[in-house]
Amino acid sequence: MSDRLAVLPQYVLPKQALTRLAGAFASARAGGLTTAAIRWFAGRYGVDLSEAANPDPASYASFNEFFTRPLKPGARPLDKADLLCPVDGAISQFGAIEQGRIFQAKGHDYSATALLGGDAELAERFADGTFATIYLSPKDYHRIHMPCEGRLLRMVHVPGELFSVNPLTARGVPGLFARNERVVCVFDGGPVAGPWVLVLVGATIVGSMATVWHGVVNPPRPGVVRSWNYEGQDIRLERGAEMGRFLLGSTVVLLFPKAPLSFNPSWAPGRLVRMGQGMADLA
Repeated sequence: MSDRLAVLPQYVLPKQALTRLAGAFASARAGGLTTAAIRWFAGRYGVDLSEAANPDPASYASFNEFFTRPLKPGARPLDKADLLCPVDGAISQFGAIEQGRIFQAKGHDYSATALLGGDAELAERFADGTFATIYLSPKDYHRIHMPCEGRLLRMVHVPGELFSVNPLTARGVPGLFARNERVVCVFDGGPVAGPWVLVLVGATIVGSMATVWHGVVNPPRPGVVRSWNYEGQDIRLERGAEMGRFLLGSTVVLLFPKAPLSFNPSWAPGRLVRMGQGMADLA
């Protein structure tokens, strides 16, 4: 069966309704039912609770509390690389942005302008830059951290579809990451990285996405682009600091401007990575 045929049911599924239902359940404080769901989920997906700050499934009042669980201190040491991996997950793709196009999977790419909600001026800054796409599976740690230091400039919530973002769907749905709902976070990395962008991509049953400076960004889902400008404020986050989280899993896309960037030689599509591992160095 071809990948496009395999993902065909996703075009007709009521993805928004399923997402609202999943979000309602995930936020519910249902006592024993919540604990049973957490135990089932941890067993089904192989979640390693031994590294969680609180490894007891019965101690989480809601599924969201469990899903966004913090880790024990020191569980993710930071490498010395200039750019760190911001999440636990699997490398989907990485490499050069070629004439403003970002590689998604064999036969598919999409424009940086589309990914950034139609902001051609911002996209132009990354026309010949570098990107990395990392997929978070259900078992992964779902907090997102800073790959390098940065001063927050802007945040944009872009409405869109809610396709799954697993590797099969990435191969089967054209322009997937520029079609799905997403939160675009724009930073100034100063002399280390210059301007850079971290995009949180939504997916089916991703109840919401949140940042540390704003809280929950979605819902609401008003169906129009929403933007917040922070250039008049001095919001700075250190390298490795938490910047946001997914309430149920998804994907992050990183964009960096043109620079002599050298990716970790061990990186390859499909490789499992952890937050804090060295992602790349600036020559």
